[in-house]
Amino acid sequence: MDRTQRKAALAEYRERKVEPGLFALRCRASGEVWVGRAPDLPAVRNRVFFTLRQGGNPHRTLQEAWNTHGADSFVFEVLEVLDPEELGLGLDRELKSRHAAWMEQLGAVRI
Repeated sequence: MDRTQRKAALAEYRERKVEPGLFALRCRASGEVWVGRAPDLPAVRNRVFFTLRQGGNPHRTLQEAWNTHGADSFVFEVLEVLDPEELGLGLDRELKSRHAAWMEQLGAVRI
C-alpha cells in the first residue's frame, strides 16, 4: 500500500459513521444468550470474536461456551442501533436502559 492509498484509507476510517447500539451473542448449540452494549457495533463484533478466538474473553461463561461448542455455534446479532445525534448527551443513559431491557426480555447474561 503506497502513501496516498494509506492516507485515503485513514481518512475514510476517520469519517465513517459509528453505530452505537445493543447486540446479542447466541450459542445455537446450548441456547445461551449474552447481551452487550457498544458505542460502535462493528468494532465490538471484531473485538469480541478476536478475544474468544484467543481464549482471553473476560466473560467466563461466554468463553467456556465458545471452547465447548466452537465458533460455528455462535451468532452475533444486532438488536438495536441508536442514533447518537438524536440522543446527544443522553446516549450512554439510553444504552444502559436498553441493555437492561434486552437482558430481561431475552433472559440473557450481561456482557
